[in-house]
Amino acid sequence: MDLQTVRWFLAVAELGHVTNAAAELRVSQPGLSRALARLERELGYPLFDRVGRGVALSPYGRVFAGHARRLVAEEEAARRALAEAADPGRGEVSLAFLHTQGPSFVPDLIRRFRRDHPGVTFRLSQDRAGPITAAVAGGAADLGITSPRPDGPALAWHPLVTEPLLLAVPADHRLARRARVRLREVADEPFVAFRSDAGLRPIFERMCAHAGFRPRIAFEGQEVMTMRGLVAAGLGLAVLPPPEPGEPGEPDAHGVRHLALAEPDAFREIGLTWADGRTLRPAAERFRRFVIAGPNLPRQVTDS
Repeated sequence: MDLQTVRWFLAVAELGHVTNAAAELRVSQPGLSRALARLERELGYPLFDRVGRGVALSPYGRVFAGHARRLVAEEEAARRALAEAADPGRGEVSLAFLHTQGPSFVPDLIRRFRRDHPGVTFRLSQDRAGPITAAVAGGAADLGITSPRPDGPALAWHPLVTEPLLLAVPADHRLARRARVRLREVADEPFVAFRSDAGLRPIFERMCAHAGFRPRIAFEGQEVMTMRGLVAAGLGLAVLPPPEPGEPGEPDAHGVRHLALAEPDAFREIGLTWADGRTLRPAAERFRRFVIAGPNLPRQVTDS
């Protein structure tokens, strides 16, 4: 299978138009159409359906697209690995991490690492726990910083930081002046919760189960700041990581209070994950060893 044609297939799938894709790829439209027809014959299935003046992936095309992206990612990784082998002081690390680790935790790690490895570059992506583990497992990312520990034997894991979880309540809530509360004290109130593919969602549900109730979800979100704003608006309570120093959302800021939880399981572990059995490129392996060394970690982590 010709990887150039696979790339062309992905371009057409993204743009939904053969002529526009040909222009972007700087190839002739007839040549692109012939290449796609050859690919369909080779695979034995139609990859596109006509939709008006454009095209859309057929059911077979949608299946093939995921494999095509992995093929291209593996080929690009091979080229980068060869380049790094020729110059071990350089290379690229592909790192996926949870959304709000961006303000300090990940930048601090990169800054510390690049003091001794200034030639290494980073390709970064932020997402929720589910997509992060999928990216690492599929080869789109070398490493992931996420929580909780991924399930299954395909991904290795090293815990980095244990982070407390707090109950966010409106500033005028009946418990707002308490220093510590139990989750069962708010069992009858609505909650603002993370989406099901966020790492904190199963942790939150487990905490509620241990407290003896099933939470009533008023809203599902994916951004910590949005969820704090909805708590302040009175839409519900939320179990959240602590805000970073100076971050909007500190106690008494923007109408939100963060209360310590008395439950012994009111915490989460944030860790580094990578594909077990897959050889990392030299720069990524250096960064992996740097991160799990421990003393290089920043003092605080907060994320969703």
